[in-house]
Amino acid sequence: MITDKKTGVLMGGSSFEREVSLKSGAAVYKALSDIEYNVVSIDVGRDIPFVLRDKGVELAFVVLHGGHGENGTLQGLLEVMGIPYTGSGVLASALAMDKIASKKIFMHHKLPVPAFQILIDNVNSLEQIKTDFPLPWVVKPAFEGSSIGVSIVRENDKITDALKHAFFYSNSVIVEKYIQGKEVQIGILGNRVLGGVEVRPSLEFYNFEAKYTAGLTEYIIPPKVNPDVYQKAKLIALQAHNVLGCSGVTRVDLIIEDSGAPYILEVNTIPGMTETSLIPKIAAHAGMTFSQILEEMIRLAVEKPRP
Repeated sequence: MITDKKTGVLMGGSSFEREVSLKSGAAVYKALSDIEYNVVSIDVGRDIPFVLRDKGVELAFVVLHGGHGENGTLQGLLEVMGIPYTGSGVLASALAMDKIASKKIFMHHKLPVPAFQILIDNVNSLEQIKTDFPLPWVVKPAFEGSSIGVSIVRENDKITDALKHAFFYSNSVIVEKYIQGKEVQIGILGNRVLGGVEVRPSLEFYNFEAKYTAGLTEYIIPPKVNPDVYQKAKLIALQAHNVLGCSGVTRVDLIIEDSGAPYILEVNTIPGMTETSLIPKIAAHAGMTFSQILEEMIRLAVEKPRP
């Protein structure tokens, strides 16, 4: 039985999202313990191969956000060790974490993304940016999650600070056209759409603080958008999940322009599992308890073909 397998909940790590990961991991550990899984919590460090071996982990529930836990490197280690794990595989994880690579794949498959420019080598002035779209811009690191390092720039004199902020977290930065519209997140489980949620932050946008501070964001389930637009957004989200080769649970973040056109912002292969996280909210509206969605993730992990 799956419940008898020694399941390690892998959390923490060394990314900028460490504290959120610890909260997600604690929630997952408690839920699995409550339904009598043979579970152990593991704060992932450089000794993780030895910890997995010494604790006899047979199945990994990965709840690391950002960094090595979400970019495919940990997944590669688990592949080498022969340990099944939740979530997407090595390549899909790496592609989803790399916003530049994922945008190019979306464009190849004719999926809508906001216009953007890629910056490298620590560009730090307006004169070095050549875009064919005017302000406002969204300036973001190419390799971080949870909206870390993201700024909305509306005035020329704010660009330098926004670039410095983004380059602190990544050696590549994206300058993206700002789309005025509704922020909608779509949850995918396996190969089906769970549903969606519209987020209405009280701050300028759905940034790190708005995501993880209770009371700063209003959640609308289902989103208050035209039904045809919502259906299109769900289809685009599922396509984004599939073209990257994702598996398990993902959360696809979109912006729906005031005109009704959806644009993909990013795909999160290890979405948050805290009390303010969106996947548990979406799953609850779809009739699934927190424990049920965790068990489905584990089932998909066990059944996933391995190289």
